[in-house]
Amino acid sequence: MVVAFAVWDDRISPVFDTAGTVLLADIEGGTVLSRRTEAIEGAVPSEKVGRLKALGAGTLVCGAISRSLAELITAEGIRLVPFVAGDVEEVVSAFACGTLPGPAFVMPGCGMQRRGRFGRGRGRGGGPGRGRGRGRYS
Repeated sequence: MVVAFAVWDDRISPVFDTAGTVLLADIEGGTVLSRRTEAIEGAVPSEKVGRLKALGAGTLVCGAISRSLAELITAEGIRLVPFVAGDVEEVVSAFACGTLPGPAFVMPGCGMQRRGRFGRGRGRGGGPGRGRGRGRYS
């Protein structure tokens, strides 16, 4: 399986929308068989997604990502593992070992409570009717 890791300066890129490089790793049975770095720059998000698809990426591991870009990626059949942070080599190893996602690689401020689609959590005011119509800030 070819896994794309959005990289910036030997770390997982903090925001995929502005990332220009991915590390592509061919991972089978917990072993990294090969790896290479590729540019994924595109003027529009669909070009970036098309480039990932052309490179054969079946999974994308990245930091933060906009909802619209995440939806484009998943619509193309690419599995998304968002809100990951850390040294790229450690993240690749964790993915190969099956321990990603995990608490050691959660982006600061994202917390493990973010389990919904595209990382949406249910924080204060996130439920129906909460925080609406009260006429004050709480």
